[in-house]
Amino acid sequence: MIQPILKALAAGALAMLCALPAVAQTPAQPASAPAQQRQLKKVGVTLGSLGNPYFVALARGAEAAARQVNPQAKVTVLSADYDLNKQFTHIDSFIVAKVDLILINAADARAIEPAVRKARKAGIVVVAVDVAAAGADATVQTDNTQAGELACGFIAEQLKGRGNVIIQNGPPVSAVLDRVKGCKTVLARHPQIRILSDDQDAKGSREGGLNVMQLYLTRFPKVDAVFTINDPQAVGADLAARQLNRRSILIASVDGAPDIEAALKADTLVQASASQDPWAIARTAVQLGVDMMNGQRPANPTVLLPSTLVTRANVGQYKGWATPR
Repeated sequence: MIQPILKALAAGALAMLCALPAVAQTPAQPASAPAQQRQLKKVGVTLGSLGNPYFVALARGAEAAARQVNPQAKVTVLSADYDLNKQFTHIDSFIVAKVDLILINAADARAIEPAVRKARKAGIVVVAVDVAAAGADATVQTDNTQAGELACGFIAEQLKGRGNVIIQNGPPVSAVLDRVKGCKTVLARHPQIRILSDDQDAKGSREGGLNVMQLYLTRFPKVDAVFTINDPQAVGADLAARQLNRRSILIASVDGAPDIEAALKADTLVQASASQDPWAIARTAVQLGVDMMNGQRPANPTVLLPSTLVTRANVGQYKGWATPR
């Protein structure tokens, strides 16, 4: 009796198994491939003024660095002429052109933020060069506080800690503010150094340096030294002083530009300049930009490159801006 029942149960189980739908075999998934690296194809560069040799060198450095990454990279360089509205237009045009990276020397570090954020929202990496720009992914610049300290430390040393000094100011961007801050920090250590004025904007240009210096020399009968925030202003200040036959004034500045190399080797009032390296700034900015395009964020988004003091004593060994490096 038991045996027929067992046979019946076995037959039923077999029928149920046959009725079940076949289970599809899932093929093994291949190991995920590494993420495709974004290639640098287009770079947009907007700079303060291409009338300034410093920005010309920075532009050449950016082009060289981009083409080292990709020989076919297209680099568009535009001059904002320190005009914020122009710079907004530049960034809009870069967004339309779908560039991968923007290098920006901001005409106004704070006011440029909406344009910077618009570019970043469009998937473009933005790196500020020479001066800060609110909202940028990173900033690469000279240690401008140190540069101001070097130039004004030289002034204090040459004046033996006493005398009348003018700080010839410039556009209110972070680089200029930091240079003036560094200068004042050093001069404050010398109670017998008097700062006659520090609030005149010479516009970062030779013409501005000339015009402001003429006003200063008309106003102040005794000036022992002048700190200018960049070399074009220093050249203009030197010209004004020599025109007015005020040849006992010492001038020191920041940049290490070709014009200052020539001035340091000639009979001028310019005695020193704390140098910048626009090639290194551009190269570092492009490298950072490419890394960030591919998800590698820097540990510190602000990179400060050191300055060195160029004087009449060492100008012969100074490499300058002309040579790529």
